[in-house]
Amino acid sequence: MIIILLCILFILWNTTLFGYRDKRTEPLEVDESKTFCDDAKSIIYQNHSDTAILLVHGFPSTPSIYYYSAKRFSEAGMDVYAPLLPGFGTDPKAFVYTTFTQWFAYLCTYYEQLRIRYAKLYVLGTSMGGMMTLKLGQTYCSTDLAPDKLVTIAAPVVYNSIKEGIFTDARQYAARTLALFTPAIQARTIQGDPNGEDGSEYWIGYGGLFVRAGLSLVHAMKQVRRDLPKITCPLFSIHDVNDRTIPFKNLSIIEKENGSSAFTKLVTHMGPYKHSHHALPLYHSIQVSLTQTILEYLEDKERTHAQT
Repeated sequence: MIIILLCILFILWNTTLFGYRDKRTEPLEVDESKTFCDDAKSIIYQNHSDTAILLVHGFPSTPSIYYYSAKRFSEAGMDVYAPLLPGFGTDPKAFVYTTFTQWFAYLCTYYEQLRIRYAKLYVLGTSMGGMMTLKLGQTYCSTDLAPDKLVTIAAPVVYNSIKEGIFTDARQYAARTLALFTPAIQARTIQGDPNGEDGSEYWIGYGGLFVRAGLSLVHAMKQVRRDLPKITCPLFSIHDVNDRTIPFKNLSIIEKENGSSAFTKLVTHMGPYKHSHHALPLYHSIQVSLTQTILEYLEDKERTHAQT
């Protein structure tokens, strides 16, 4: 019985993350002179507009995912900011000792500085960036610093859940134990994939299994889901039905549990590509129409977004 009890406690300790806290919370800065390649740097376009859009990249990606959309938003007259988050795009060996608390704190400061400068400010995030966009809404929607509109692409709010039938990665069930022994496995930089297709060959970021940083991200996800009712700003959520990185069921949870009275969604159905159907702004086959749809939403040209 003791052995069975210990096994149960071991499973619960790993799966529920009970008692987990980010150990590193001190503020971080970004030194773009240390990026592993120029394409990993922030993307900024300034048109001296009164309207800006903040683009938030994912894990463990870089702003390069927005190379097309950022330019298109700029051409539409917006000031565009796609910042490199601290720890990303530089040295993966240093990144493994950073946490979600630190990444999000940096993003909040960046957001607040933009909010006071612009009459209108939109936020768009992909993957973890979408999750951070939701958290920005939860933090600011009921304040004087509220964003005008939020857009999420493939945002996760649940990682593994038997109840919801969502299983992103079974390795997460042992990640907390593994994190006691190593922060990461085969951490490395990636400057594109020669075997990629449809634009996925231009993905730039880190590769490997980031055990401790990933654990921090998954733990933060729980609070983001709990706080979905706090999102009262207009919210547009997008997800591909065949996403192989973040399960599509996350979209229905966001739809049901967010508190916005102006929620819309877009379900995409990409072709039979070998890539993950996840980093939608990167893919040539969808980035043009997707960016146009987002622009129409932001500019109030299209108020109802059906499945496509």
